[in-house]
Amino acid sequence: MAYRMNWDTFQEFLENLSSNYEVYAPKKFPAQGRYSDSDIVRYSKISGVDEIEFKDKSHYPVKEVFQPITETVLYFTDDDYREPKNKFPKKNLIFARACDLHAMKRFDDIYLKNGGFEDSYYKSRRENSQFILMECPENGWDTCFCVSAETNIPEEYSLGIKFLENEILLDVKDEEFKNYLNNLDIKEETFEVQPVMENKRVVEFPEIPNKDIQQQVKSLEMWNEFDKRCLACGSCTIACSTCTCFTTYDMNYSTDTNAGERRRIAASCHVDGFTDMAGGHSFRQKAGERMRFKVMHKVHDHKARFKDYNMCVGCGRCDDRCPVFISFSTTVNKLTEEVKKLVAGGNK
Repeated sequence: MAYRMNWDTFQEFLENLSSNYEVYAPKKFPAQGRYSDSDIVRYSKISGVDEIEFKDKSHYPVKEVFQPITETVLYFTDDDYREPKNKFPKKNLIFARACDLHAMKRFDDIYLKNGGFEDSYYKSRRENSQFILMECPENGWDTCFCVSAETNIPEEYSLGIKFLENEILLDVKDEEFKNYLNNLDIKEETFEVQPVMENKRVVEFPEIPNKDIQQQVKSLEMWNEFDKRCLACGSCTIACSTCTCFTTYDMNYSTDTNAGERRRIAASCHVDGFTDMAGGHSFRQKAGERMRFKVMHKVHDHKARFKDYNMCVGCGRCDDRCPVFISFSTTVNKLTEEVKKLVAGGNK
């Protein structure tokens, strides 16, 4: 069932939700962008409809709710430890795009289905969260390629929403949310979120048929250009919808006590130190090697392991955030052409 309402009525709906839900949405933070006079759009708790940034794609993805850049996972003393008290006493309702919903399936693979281990911190958030799908512009944004990634058709959401100039269309798929609309000034409407069916950017993902071709991909000349171009800053992986890597750090409260906390901190395969091992050895020291590792993980390795889909969801945030304008989508298209050459050469 779908409804039409004005913005004030939707504000009342949000207020009704606040008794049981924390609401997260893309929110604009003025003058906090890459440059002093630029803004940034990232996920945050909101209480008002006027806080929701619905016109622009967020610079950072939904994973900010599920995998904060830093979080405390336990507190310790000399002889004991404890986990933090419940940080989520309420359920979470999260405004998201279609690609973000598909990204959650990739997070589920890594945190819930990876080698029989379930991450309790992620699981508690995931089971406590529902999504409200935001309709995208007709062709998405300039860097989007969700159609190529087959993530344009949304799945598993409780509400769908479209923002009009003076009104809001709301598709209620989960019956429990109808209770929060009782006694509000709403009209029944025929509405369902329309998916993006064509992007301006088209990306062809590579089909790597065997281990031999996969090994040859590692030595392609194309990776060497990133030794000079890539800054190894990690901006792309922090903005990526599906990068899940983290490291842990124990912080003592003072130098003369063993009391402190263990923090989980977002990590990046592009950054120095990511592959450091005991004895001083480190894998993938060149930026090109790190780029190859990331690209292959996004367009081949994840699918090879979990079988159903590539890790990349085509959100384009990596292209948006790279300070030296390295295009992930262009790199994938170039890789696909190189793989075709390798396959053709092997078939001669």
